[in-house]
Amino acid sequence: MLTLADITLAQYRIASYLQATPLEPAPGLGDAVWLKLENTNKTHSFKARGALNAVFALDDAARQRGIVTASSGNHAQALAWASQVVGAQAKILMPKHTPRRKVNGVEFYGAEAVLFGENFDETEAEARRLEQVEGRTFISAYADPDVISGAGTVGLELVAQLPQIERVIVPASGCGLISGIGIALKALRPQVEVVAVNAESSPALYNFFHDTNLPQIWDTLAEALSGGIEDGSITFALTQQVVDRVVLVSEAAIAEAMRWALLEQGWVIEGGGAVGIAAVRSGVIALDDRPTAIVVTGGNLDEATLRRILHP
Repeated sequence: MLTLADITLAQYRIASYLQATPLEPAPGLGDAVWLKLENTNKTHSFKARGALNAVFALDDAARQRGIVTASSGNHAQALAWASQVVGAQAKILMPKHTPRRKVNGVEFYGAEAVLFGENFDETEAEARRLEQVEGRTFISAYADPDVISGAGTVGLELVAQLPQIERVIVPASGCGLISGIGIALKALRPQVEVVAVNAESSPALYNFFHDTNLPQIWDTLAEALSGGIEDGSITFALTQQVVDRVVLVSEAAIAEAMRWALLEQGWVIEGGGAVGIAAVRSGVIALDDRPTAIVVTGGNLDEATLRRILHP
């Protein structure tokens, strides 16, 4: 299983390419609340961390064979950029409904963007097929030790920026991010409560923790969180070790959180990145005086969605 040493190694690998992201007070949420602004990262999402660590961990032969992945957008852009850094050719499969801004981001970094599938699960199945047919190296958006270790560097930064931290609230889908953050924080600050937030549209982790069978809904503001957790994913075991509880937030709460972030905090953030704020503002998570960090995972929001949330 992954350890703090793996995350520390990831931090060493990526430090020359990615600066620590800001931790900004959010007084509108509470006196002891901060936002970890991964929307300010390279490619405007936390995914740059794991993607870069994963491609650095590959040997030359794997890079020469080329890389393939499936992503609704943020991992896609991050892996396209990371592949460009190491000179590898990447094929990025994305669901047909992926916002055009994210497709453009993939192409900007020189990767091949392939729109396939009506939903993420169909897209991922096709990427896995190409892994076998074309001999490419598949890098999962979440179920990869190096991707998780890279994402875990967020946890190292949180401890450095907020040594008194007692709670972290993290958007969750495939759970690579919350697994990595949880490993780092539980090793360095065992008392920290790690709270996962699922969109009601994407309840995979909630179902796993609560033994429920809530449905996946693909039409959602939080498209970056869409999709299930693949069978056998290492994140199942990791979340059991490091996640203290899982909550759900509604589409209405996500939209309100996105508006609040723009109008009150001054940040454009995507639906998947806003679910932590939504959980606090809707009362799903009741705050107290414990120092709390909310991870804002991404800011890749297309114009049509922005207009939709501003003029419901």
